[in-house]
Amino acid sequence: MVEETGEAQARAQGANLQEVAQAAARAFDLVPAGPDEPGTRGGLAQRLETDPDTVERDLIKLVLTIVELLRQLMERTALHRVDVGDLREEQEERIGMTLMILQDRMSELCERYDLTMEDLNLDLGPLGSLLPRDSG
Repeated sequence: MVEETGEAQARAQGANLQEVAQAAARAFDLVPAGPDEPGTRGGLAQRLETDPDTVERDLIKLVLTIVELLRQLMERTALHRVDVGDLREEQEERIGMTLMILQDRMSELCERYDLTMEDLNLDLGPLGSLLPRDSG
């Protein structure tokens, strides 16, 4: 009887997983967007360009964009803490040195993948650019 209950639970769990898999497959189906749907311009859907030859560079570009955004946020937070007097002198030195090293590594990675800091600045449409234009 215990085996029957375990088998019934396994079948029910398998059915639930199958439903989830089918729902996910439907959610990610590529169907043409209608003219009034978000993500369209003049009735043409904006699609993610996926080119096997540039996938590594595109991925590194996305990762570096996120790292640069976080670096700038950390820098602003550090500057605010310095202005408020919230840090000891040795903490200021350590944070400053860390941010300079991170900036150097970002520059090295951008150079390695033939990117500029401006390449990392995503255009968010009506919201403007992700990163301040005068960064760098």
